[in-house]
Amino acid sequence: MARVLLFGPLRDVAGWRERETTAETISALRTLLSREDAALGAALSAPGVQVALNQALVRGDAALDARSEVAFLPPMSGG
Repeated sequence: MARVLLFGPLRDVAGWRERETTAETISALRTLLSREDAALGAALSAPGVQVALNQALVRGDAALDARSEVAFLPPMSGG
């Protein structure tokens, strides 16, 4: 099973930091999480939320397998 990680405010909204999933793609994972928790789904759809797959930022969709690690990262600011 793929591992899912939430950071910062996303973790606070969901009430969990880490879990496993059988979703086969990032888009399927987003759909699954949104169906389970509408507030989390809204937070994941917010501008600036990024996705890292196996510690590399990705845009768009990507396939997941049993060794995948998906991290949802909140918007970041800095100087």
